[in-house]
Amino acid sequence: MTTKKGAAAIASSRHVVIRWWSCKCNCNCQWKLKLLLFLSVALTLFALFTFHSRHSPPDISFSSSSPSRHRLRLRPQFHGVPKIAFLFLARRNLPLDFLWDSFFENADVANFSIYVHSAPGFVFNESTSRSSFFRDRQLKNSIQVGWGESSMIQAERLLFDAALEDPANQRFILLSDSCVPLYNFSFIYNYVMASPKSFVDSFLDKKENRYNSKMSPVIPKEKWRKGSQWITLVRSHAEVIVDDEVILSAFKKFCKRRPPVDAKKGKLNIKLQKQHNCIPDEHYVQTLLAMSDLECELERRTLTYTVWNQSATKMEHKGWHPFTFNFANAGPKQIKEIKDINHVYYETEFRTEWCRSNSALVPCFLFARKFSQGAAMRLLSDGVVGRADTSEV
Repeated sequence: MTTKKGAAAIASSRHVVIRWWSCKCNCNCQWKLKLLLFLSVALTLFALFTFHSRHSPPDISFSSSSPSRHRLRLRPQFHGVPKIAFLFLARRNLPLDFLWDSFFENADVANFSIYVHSAPGFVFNESTSRSSFFRDRQLKNSIQVGWGESSMIQAERLLFDAALEDPANQRFILLSDSCVPLYNFSFIYNYVMASPKSFVDSFLDKKENRYNSKMSPVIPKEKWRKGSQWITLVRSHAEVIVDDEVILSAFKKFCKRRPPVDAKKGKLNIKLQKQHNCIPDEHYVQTLLAMSDLECELERRTLTYTVWNQSATKMEHKGWHPFTFNFANAGPKQIKEIKDINHVYYETEFRTEWCRSNSALVPCFLFARKFSQGAAMRLLSDGVVGRADTSEV
């Protein structure tokens, strides 16, 4: 099938051929013959080029080190009031939904959206959630997630992908089911929107041998990064994560958690503990953004505070685990200490990350984990979330 221009060009070329036969016996028209033949070829090539350009698919090729940005073309550009997408990674339900209900109750519904990745088949409704904000906010395509497995980063990608469907979502905050907000909505909204950068805890991993040499050359060692799973992204960086397939494939194949020590397995544990140990969710986003040369667009710190239990006994049997805040140790004194933190030191890079916004020092953390239900109840009763906060970022 040809275009009108293509058909006209072909008809013109036929006319040229007829004229050639009429003058081939006339030696005086040989110079005209060469000119007409040249024009015939030129018109034919033009017709073919026009047809090809109108029917060829757009070029969306991408290299392994530069993830595709085709989502920027597929999804409409947004003009209006930007929203924060709150992305919750939950084992099943959200035990602290009552605290978040108070948090969102004081917000303008036009300024936020909520997405929850839970166990497949789990539905947030009146019987499973005390907050109407979370009802029917679960992903329909959720997967079974295992701690320390690549399924964790796949679940994160599903959350980002769902939130990207709404062009109004311009910031994306990843949270666990044990996270709590340390300020009210307006403070957090202004803080996050004031920065054009993503907040991604990212640093060189020199102490632990989690990098697998088999990842090279797809992931060179100098691009290997480590950091907190709890990130806050601008839209373009969320698109990079969802569009990636190359780095994700390398993680699935070479970044796997070593199985924990199991007394029932006896001497087999010695062999199992020699396996390479890698926790995907502590490396994937950081390494991907480093591979994409986007570190200059990051505030290389997390907005979520965590205390790590580093006792020898815990490390021998289970490894490091976050300290859990309960009712007794979640009082005003402890919360104020977290809020007063204004810098973070990264010893592997000898780097001090001062927490700033528009050149002014600001609190480093907007959220904290892990909090029990009792601790969340105390935060609510103390007015940490509900009380109006007049601080400006």
